[in-house]
Amino acid sequence: MFSLASTVYQKKLAQHGLHPFYIVAATYLVLGVLAAPLLQMIQFSSLRHDFWLNIWLASLFDVAGWMFLVLSLSKTDLSVFGPLNAYKVVASMLLAALFLHEVPSAQGLSGVLLIIIGSFFLMPAKAATQANRIGGLLRDKGVQARFLSIFLFSVGTVFLKKSVADGVLETMVFWSLIGLPLVLLSNYFFLPNSVAEQIKTTKQHWYSVSLIGAMVFAMQYFTLLLLANMLVAYALALFQLGMVLQVLIGYRLFNEKDIARKLLASLVMMAGSLLVLMN
Repeated sequence: MFSLASTVYQKKLAQHGLHPFYIVAATYLVLGVLAAPLLQMIQFSSLRHDFWLNIWLASLFDVAGWMFLVLSLSKTDLSVFGPLNAYKVVASMLLAALFLHEVPSAQGLSGVLLIIIGSFFLMPAKAATQANRIGGLLRDKGVQARFLSIFLFSVGTVFLKKSVADGVLETMVFWSLIGLPLVLLSNYFFLPNSVAEQIKTTKQHWYSVSLIGAMVFAMQYFTLLLLANMLVAYALALFQLGMVLQVLIGYRLFNEKDIARKLLASLVMMAGSLLVLMN
């Protein structure tokens, strides 16, 4: 629910003229404020050397993932954006098998196949073939940004999985604090002439920005708890179960179209996620 609510607020902020990259920077500022007081609870001497490499790499990939995620939200219907989140399971399963030697079962692979089949229904049936239909999906700029964010998050998750071996709290705190300068640096290079204007606009939406930051903090902490106790792909499958709600909210709040078809897509993809989860 934290993920769903933060996504809705981020989309609304983008509609109010805030640049997606700046929304991410403002979110990380709130994360940094929440994480900084927790430093006193961490025993630095107990952290292994490879923890620092893993948390830096996780933060780097996740910052980039967040930037493209919000960029996708600004260009794509929420009712398409939500179901595409199921591809996190696919990407994470492949990466976890490659780098963490987590081997999925036949049931898990069947779930992945269902996720891919479900995505065929996300685009209108204008094309004569399924290949053209999926091609139309892949040519959409917002969808491209979403797939890129999924890939970046999936790579980051591999390093987060390694980081939580040194502690969930430690990973949460340094993930937040290291991500802040990275996203500020990105905004400096990509938005050099509009930061002042973005800050001025933010004053009207400070409550929404603070709420997004708090929800992302809670969501990330619970994600890390799951990663510490489950396989990567199976942990991420839990977060796919809200995709039907994202389709319905896209219809109710943003007047998005073709909801019946998108609901069918999300139900098929959710079934795939459940197959992975129940393995």
